[in-house]
Parts: sequence; structure tokens; C-alpha cells
Amino acid sequence: MSEPLPAGLPELRDQVREFVAEVVIPAEAELGPANLDAGRRRELQQQAAARGLLAPQAPPEFGGRGLTLSEQSVIFEEAGYSLLGPPALNCAAPDEGNMHLLHMTGTPAQHERYLRPLAAGEARSFFAMTEPAPGAGSDPAALRTTAARVAGGWRIDGHKRLVTGAEGAAFGICVARTGDGAATMFMIDAGTPGFTVGRRIETLDHAIGGHFELHFDGCEVPGDAVLGEVDQGFRYAQVRLVPARLTHCMRWLGLARRSLDIALDHTDGRELFGARLHDLGLAQALIADSVIDLEASRALVSRACAAIDAGARGTGESSVAKVFVAEAVFRVVDRAIQLCGGSGVSHELPLARYLNEVRAFRIYDGPAEVHRWSIARRASRRRVEARG
Repeated sequence: MSEPLPAGLPELRDQVREFVAEVVIPAEAELGPANLDAGRRRELQQQAAARGLLAPQAPPEFGGRGLTLSEQSVIFEEAGYSLLGPPALNCAAPDEGNMHLLHMTGTPAQHERYLRPLAAGEARSFFAMTEPAPGAGSDPAALRTTAARVAGGWRIDGHKRLVTGAEGAAFGICVARTGDGAATMFMIDAGTPGFTVGRRIETLDHAIGGHFELHFDGCEVPGDAVLGEVDQGFRYAQVRLVPARLTHCMRWLGLARRSLDIALDHTDGRELFGARLHDLGLAQALIADSVIDLEASRALVSRACAAIDAGARGTGESSVAKVFVAEAVFRVVDRAIQLCGGSGVSHELPLARYLNEVRAFRIYDGPAEVHRWSIARRASRRRVEARG
């Protein structure tokens, strides 16, 4: 970052970097996102809590540090240096985004019931919006899950798909249609009659808790299960998704930086054609392009975070950052594999796994093509307005 970091943030960054190096990375030898069970996840979080590093993004009254989005960009990148870093610090998706949404829209009672245990790492959660075709995916207006008023509350019916973290989650947030062009968010407790976690969907990546289908068959919830106001679900979705795109970018930047570090270590020790690999021009071009991608990505994330911290919606800025970063981190990991040759494509190094993990981000939180469509429409609209 070109500007000086706020007071106290460099120290926190260094503490997170040290924690990842001393605690998290050594745990990778036996753990990975696919087999990080609740017990081991809790052990890592307890060690983070002992150092005052747990859920740094959460409000202070719920045990966090109340970091701004700009401050989170520094800390989350450090956490993302390991795939286990974000869950260890309790700043991984979808819990991190749900904490933000609950804090912004929840009632005091919902804060105590859901936000407090979530921030403390005592519970996991899910966010259910995506549906099987022809339901909601890139187009939220296609939402087909419905919620109808019944005596004492609401009845939810529908089918959700690719819901991250559903297995083992204590609760989640479901988006359901409640009128023509309107949606509402509902808090769903695990074990609620009519709500079931369906099949696990195998994907390239290995998110904590996996990706699942959810079924709502006459699932009745009380009136106080409504999150925020009735019929404001689409607006609240942006409250969650706009910053969540950026926090994803932050974490993946950490993994991209680690990928480059692995490649730099390899090229420093590999000799061929009478020189070290990192002294060969073609290798230097790959390294330089990766440095440029990382720097440009940080700048775009920083710009978007600053806009949101200043009170702007940040929708356009986050779309630009999301598209560029999702593709840039993939390029960085891919170049690292190329630089490491046979070791890069093997499981002797973690780079092949990283490539699978970051590839999915070009689809999650809105495919790049949809964001490009939105970016182009904004550019055209601004030009028309400028012409008067």
C-alpha cells in the first residue's frame, strides 16, 4: 500500500504473519480444508484467540477488533497465505460475510443468538441464495424459493444449491421470495422441521463444510426469524455481497503471494543452461508479470475498500476488483506452476491444489462475465450522462 498503515495495523499484520508461520503452516502437513474437522478447527481458533487474533473483523462488543474494510485488506491477505489461515482466524467465508450482514441488519436478540457465537468460533453458518436452474444464480431476480405468511410466522418452500458450509452449520440465512420482485432473508436453525441438508456437490475447491443442496419443504419459522425488514432481501444481499467480494480477493491475494514465494524459492535453487533459473529472461518475465498482478490487485482492492469505508455503495468498484483479482490470482498461481515445472504439477508442492482453489473464484460471487456486463453498462450510462 502506498499510504502509511493506520496506527497499530503494522503490529497486527506482523502478529498474524507470525501466527500463520508458527502455527497454521505447520498444521498443513496433516490438515487441509477438506479434512479440517470441527475439533481441529476449534483448536486452531483457540490458539488464535490466545494471541488476540480471532475474528479481527468483528465488532469489539463481539470480541473482534472492528477493523475497517481497508484494514481488513491488510490482515486478510496475511491470513490467506495458508488455506487454513482464514478458518483459523475465523475470517473465512461464509461466516465472515454473515457476521457483517448480521451486524448491519440483525436485531439485538439476533446479535446475541447468532452473531456472538459466530464471532467466537462456537458456531458455523451458511448463506443460501443460489438455486438450481432455472432458479437464482447470476440473476437474483430468478429466485424461486418462496416464503408465505402463516399463523405465527412464515412457511418456506424451495431448493437451494451450492450452499457453502451447510454441513455442520448451526444456522444459516435463507433468501426467499415474499412478493412480486421482492425477497426477504430468514434465519434458519439447523434441525428446523422441513429443512434438510441434501447431497454434497463435489467441486474443484475444498471449502470448509463443503458445498451442498438444501431443501425447504414446508419449513416453518417464527416471525422473529426475519433478518432485517420484510421484502428488503435483495437490498440486504448487496450489503453482504459487495464487501464479501473484496474479502475473498484479500484472502486469495495471500495465497497468490505464497505461490509466487514458492516459485521464487524454486527458481533460486534450480540451475539449468549454465545459470540459475531466476536469472533467465523468460523466467524473469513470468516473475515480473506476477509481481505486477499482485500490485495491481492490491491497488484495486484498496480503492474499492476506501470507497465503501467512506460511505459509498462500492458496487462498481468491487465488481472491477473482483474480476481483475479473480483472474490475476489464477495467473500468478499458474505461472508459479510453470516456473516449478514437474514439481509444480505434482503434489510435491501445493501449487496444483491452489490452482483448483482459486479457479472457482472466477465463478463464485458472480461470474466474471456478469460483472463485465455490469461494468460496461455503468460505463455507458456515465458517458451518456456526461454528454448531457
